[in-house]
Amino acid sequence: MEENNLNFTSRLALTELQESIGRIKEELHKVIIGQDDFIHFLILALLADGHVLIEGVPGIAKTLTARLLAKSIDTDFSRIQFTPDLMPSDILGTSILNMKTSSFEFKPGPVFSNIILIDEINRSPAKTQAALFEVMEERQVTIDGKTYPMDELFMVLSTQNPIEHEGTYALPEAQLDRFIFKIKVDYPTAEEELEIIKLHNERKDNKILPIVNRVITEKQIAEFKKIVHEVTVEEKIMKYISDIVINTRNHPHLFLGASPRASVSILIASKANAALNGRDFVIPEDVKLVLYPVLRHRLIVTPEREMEGVTTERVIDMIVKSIEVPR
Repeated sequence: MEENNLNFTSRLALTELQESIGRIKEELHKVIIGQDDFIHFLILALLADGHVLIEGVPGIAKTLTARLLAKSIDTDFSRIQFTPDLMPSDILGTSILNMKTSSFEFKPGPVFSNIILIDEINRSPAKTQAALFEVMEERQVTIDGKTYPMDELFMVLSTQNPIEHEGTYALPEAQLDRFIFKIKVDYPTAEEELEIIKLHNERKDNKILPIVNRVITEKQIAEFKKIVHEVTVEEKIMKYISDIVINTRNHPHLFLGASPRASVSILIASKANAALNGRDFVIPEDVKLVLYPVLRHRLIVTPEREMEGVTTERVIDMIVKSIEVPR
C-alpha cells in the first residue's frame, strides 16, 4: 500500500505520523507474516476513527492481528466472544444492588474499553447485536436512563466466518453500515506459508504477545486523527465520491445501494490513506483504494444477479469503470 511520493512540501507535519505507523507495522510483522493489506486497512480505520468487520476462514490470524494491533498501542483492550446465549447486559454492563448503601450501582461491561475485539459477531441473535447500535454510532451507552460516554479512542474490531452458517445470525443492515470497512482476509501465499512454518519452528514457546511492544500512545493517535481531518480534498474529488455512491443507488444489479454514511467513510478513509503516504491532499487513487472495503458490506446484489454469480466487488468494478476519473 505504498506509493512513490511526489516532490512537494507538505503543509502538514506528517513525518511523525508516518514513522509512528511504520513502528506499529514493524511490531505486528514480528509475528504476522504477510497480510499487508489487512494491516494497512486496520490502521486506516484507526486513523479514520471507524470500526472494522473482518471476514475470513479460521486459522488465518484475524483475531491475532487485531489483538496485536491493540497490544502495540498504550491503551485498554477487551475481547468478547459472541455466543447464542450472550445477553446485552453481558456486553454493556448492568446495575447491581449495593447492600451497604441499599442503592443500585452500575457495573460496566467489557465494551467499556478502548479497543474491543468481538469474535464471531454473527454468533449472537438480533437482541444482542442491537446492543451495539448506540455505542458504535454515538460512542455512549444508555442504561436505566443514564448515559455513559466512551473514551475518545473507541474502536470495535469484529470477526466472522464466511463459510460456517449453522448457528449464526445475519447482521442487520443498520449494524453493517456502522462499520467503516469490511476487510476480507485471504490465505497466505506459498512463500508466506513457508515463512509462517519457519517462524513457528524457530519459536520455542507460544508466548506471542510479549514479543510485541507498545510503540504509540492514545494522545498521539488523537493528534494523528486531527491531522487526517486537515488533509485537503478538492471539490472534483468530492464529486467523484458522490458520483460513485449515487450510482450504487441506481444500478440495475443492486437491490440496496450505499448510504451517505458510506460517502463520508470514503472521504475520511481517503484522507487517512493520503496522510499515510505523506500527502496533505487526496488523489483519485486514494478513493479507489478504499472503495471496496467501504462499500462491499453496504451493497446488496439483486437475487437474480446473485444467482448468476455477480458479487458486490464486481458491481463496484463496473461502477468505477463507468465514471470518469478526475485529474
